[in-house]
Amino acid sequence: MNILVIDGQGGQLGSQLVKSILQQMKEVKVMAVGTNAIATAAMLKAGAHQASTGENPVVVACRKADVIIGPIGIVIADAMFGEVTPKMAVAVAQADAVRILLPVNKCDNLVAGVPDLSMSTLIADVMVKLHGLEKQVASDRKTC
Repeated sequence: MNILVIDGQGGQLGSQLVKSILQQMKEVKVMAVGTNAIATAAMLKAGAHQASTGENPVVVACRKADVIIGPIGIVIADAMFGEVTPKMAVAVAQADAVRILLPVNKCDNLVAGVPDLSMSTLIADVMVKLHGLEKQVASDRKTC
């Protein structure tokens, strides 16, 4: 399974996601794309197999991903203080991948009906969803 983690600003969320994924899932490839060099460096340091920075890497990586994970701002143009370009948001939204979006209530984007949860709680939920997808992908491959 090819997992794409997208993050911006300081890359703290992305690096925590990369660490959790690699600790709990051995048969995956993790690609990290930062909206800036600091976020990319943080995710690379966390152990991402590949990492890149910027708009075009987001577009290209979205084409290759089975799962895309990041804060909800990755599908909102100009989110994360303008780090998410319209082209990035469209690439994520139109990708032929499952998207796991974390409801991070920051940067003028608030998700109604979702309580403010800690990052560790959000990441734990991401891992539950990823493990479910891993089983689904494995059974789909057996039937093909």
